[in-house]
Amino acid sequence: MPQKNSYEHVVHFIIFSLAVILFFKIIEPLITILLTSVIITYVSFPLYKRIKKIITSQFISIILTIVIITLILLLPFSYLVFKIGQQSFDFYNSLSGNIAKGTLFGFTCKRADSDICSLINSAEKFSATRLSKVGADNYVQKALSRMIEITTNYLVRIPQAILGTGLALFISYFLFRDGEKITKRIINWLPFREKTVDKLTSQFKKITYTIVFAQLFVALAQGIVGMAGFYIFGVPLAIFWGVVMAFFALVPTIGTAVIWVPTSLFLIFSGYLSQDYIIVAKGVGLFIYGLLVISTIDNLLRIKIIHVKAEVHPIIVISGVIGGVSLFGIIGLFIGPILLSMLITYFGTFKERFM
Repeated sequence: MPQKNSYEHVVHFIIFSLAVILFFKIIEPLITILLTSVIITYVSFPLYKRIKKIITSQFISIILTIVIITLILLLPFSYLVFKIGQQSFDFYNSLSGNIAKGTLFGFTCKRADSDICSLINSAEKFSATRLSKVGADNYVQKALSRMIEITTNYLVRIPQAILGTGLALFISYFLFRDGEKITKRIINWLPFREKTVDKLTSQFKKITYTIVFAQLFVALAQGIVGMAGFYIFGVPLAIFWGVVMAFFALVPTIGTAVIWVPTSLFLIFSGYLSQDYIIVAKGVGLFIYGLLVISTIDNLLRIKIIHVKAEVHPIIVISGVIGGVSLFGIIGLFIGPILLSMLITYFGTFKERFM
């Protein structure tokens, strides 16, 4: 009889193991979408609860919550796509006009004693002769074709991104509706003591809210401050560059410096060559502003909020972001640090319990 029970346990274990492997194989293509849905639902659940207090209908409350989330996700992205398209068209017209006049850079270099100026003037002379022989349209068409090719590669991915986001929001509907029941069932399945479960769920809540809102808050703050800096120092399209900086601010290893450093250097460089020292001063001012104000927001706020509030070390956040993005894509900015932090929390709980 004991032998029969032992055999039965082995068979059950094998079947269970196969079922788990098959389950993860089936959901593997959707794992990023599922994790995205969980984070979206969990973070916006308080919003759903507030709406439900005003509107008693659960269905309408969920739909309104999803509509608000969709607008929050789509509006900045739509603005960026529109402005990039608009700027590409303006750049094409400007380039066409400059090439038609036999120039490339569109400004006069006034420093005759400068080697860089001589190089630019030589390039201008080359453009005046070479482009007139070959035909300016040839160069413009090649540049335009390359631009269209790059744009097409990105546009091809847009339907996939929209489908993934739509599916994540569709799953979120059911998580809003049945999330509390699913959570209770999962907690009941966990082979942990109540004290351990409470600690893990409490830490998950604290880490998730802190990391998600800290990342978004710091990105928004840097975008606004960066936009203000660009406006103060006379950089065109300050709002557009503010939105771009907010997106780049989400990635700690890249950050907003990828925008304000080249912009300030360009102002200094172009002002020096054209002997316009007001532009040089603006470039220097923007560089100092970026170094002391924009970067300080990232270095102080992100570390203070995440490290102090969630007790997560900055190295874990950066490692989680880099690994998360490579594994899950853009949503890995949030999923990576959360999963890594929870794994470390679990190891701490395991150590307390068994060591």
